[in-house]
Amino acid sequence: MSQTTIYSAKKIITMNPNQPEVTHVAVRDGRILGAGSLSDLEPWGAYTLDDRFADKVLMPGFIEGHAHTMEGTLWRNVYVGWFDRMDPDGNIWQGVKSIDAIVARLIEAEAKLADPNTPLSAWSLDPIYMDNRRVTRHDLDRVSTDRPIGALHASGHILNVNSKGLELAGLLRTGINHPGIPLGADGLPTGELFGPDAMTPVGPHVGFERSLTDCDERGLRDYGKLCVRAGVTTCTDLAAQLTDDSVAMMLRVTGEESFPACIVPLKAFLGTTAKDIVDYMLALKPKSTERLRLGRIKAIADGSIQGFSARMRWPGYHNGAPNGLWYTAPDQMSDLYHRALEAGVQVHTHTNGDQATQMALDMLEPALRAHPSPDHRFTLQHCQLADAAQFRKMAKLGMCVNLFANHHFYWGDEHYRLTVGPERATRMNACRTALASGVPMSIHSDAPVTPLGPLFTAWAAVNRITASGRVQGEGEKIAVADALHAITLGAAYTLHMDAEVGSIEVGKRADFAVLDTDPTACDQSDLKDISVWGTVQGGRIFAATDL
Repeated sequence: MSQTTIYSAKKIITMNPNQPEVTHVAVRDGRILGAGSLSDLEPWGAYTLDDRFADKVLMPGFIEGHAHTMEGTLWRNVYVGWFDRMDPDGNIWQGVKSIDAIVARLIEAEAKLADPNTPLSAWSLDPIYMDNRRVTRHDLDRVSTDRPIGALHASGHILNVNSKGLELAGLLRTGINHPGIPLGADGLPTGELFGPDAMTPVGPHVGFERSLTDCDERGLRDYGKLCVRAGVTTCTDLAAQLTDDSVAMMLRVTGEESFPACIVPLKAFLGTTAKDIVDYMLALKPKSTERLRLGRIKAIADGSIQGFSARMRWPGYHNGAPNGLWYTAPDQMSDLYHRALEAGVQVHTHTNGDQATQMALDMLEPALRAHPSPDHRFTLQHCQLADAAQFRKMAKLGMCVNLFANHHFYWGDEHYRLTVGPERATRMNACRTALASGVPMSIHSDAPVTPLGPLFTAWAAVNRITASGRVQGEGEKIAVADALHAITLGAAYTLHMDAEVGSIEVGKRADFAVLDTDPTACDQSDLKDISVWGTVQGGRIFAATDL
């Protein structure tokens, strides 16, 4: 007979409205046998009482509905982000505050490379804070003109390379005519590469030899450490390539007893046809396991707002920058939606600019008329500039939304003064409007764009505070209870996994976030500072101190 363990806790927040708070939870075979008082659970029979969480608060394991496991791999490159950041081993890396400081950090890293042909790779570059001066190949040439160098932007939508990197890719020449490859006064590329069409051919020459959106084996294990530190037990990998080799690697690593999370990778709709990707997802889905869930598609409509590659409706960018890029043309998106709905394959669509959101709505509506699907849960990811009319349309179409709440802190000030201006910045990531419109909602970090940390994301949605300390969008604040729902059941719903995870109730997977403080009892301004002890995933216990 299977063994039953009953865990006691100072408080267990269940996200189950029938019994919102309990003191004990019973676990058998990695699933929740029941939740309630000890006397409620004792009739299940023989048990072991485990009081290791007696002074802790348990919540459903947090679910990150938009992240990229590539962060685990990126940490082996040079971090050049603006903000301080913790790596998988718990070390804090200081942010760099100027282009000169970035160059200095890269010079230090370059001196440690013995092989002169080894590329130097960096990540999380964010020049919008540096008076929005564009980083060029000449800046990176200060580090080396002989070694190829690449620096991936924080948004993941721009790659900066030096002259050697361009040369190796055959791009250090005049006569290039590509919207993603800007040219300088000398007629040569500046070294900025916008979007996957421009970035992917150069990536291998500057150390991004894998897909820019994929992790490797060690990186996936390192990403698992980040999940434990953040209280995350289910996490998406939202733009994986899912080749035969990468799927085999993910099945192997997630199948290890020591791997602490369920990964839900979505295959990126880039460089293939709608028919081929839908057929591939149908063939891949049966390979799913308890800790690797396959069969979903990620479409990408446009780029990044702070990178000026998002598609904007009139009046466009506040600073007069030209409109951004279509990563997927409307007719391609339409074809994907029709085929996916017909086959019963879920699609999540990245839209940042409001024009991109409108395109997705316009393409989905006729597809739904042709292929009615009462529970498709197609989800708009980021969807940062959607207005109230667009949210009402999402509700009518049965869509979900996953809003980028962290953006208020990390780029809110820059959006206010530079990219979209005060009025649109105030309505960005409109959580309250989404809920008021009846759109099922989750919120996310988009790690590695911002650090993985659902409690920080909840804090951002509740408080809407920018890096300078301003409240931006008082009317779009949401309650703590709504934010906690968004990082548990809300995210589970967008993945069609709400019957399995997202709440602590009988029959669901025994996934818990173990916290040192009660997020429903502390001041809402302290949500981001709550310490995470670790996680329980499928009944297996992972302490952050043991990583």
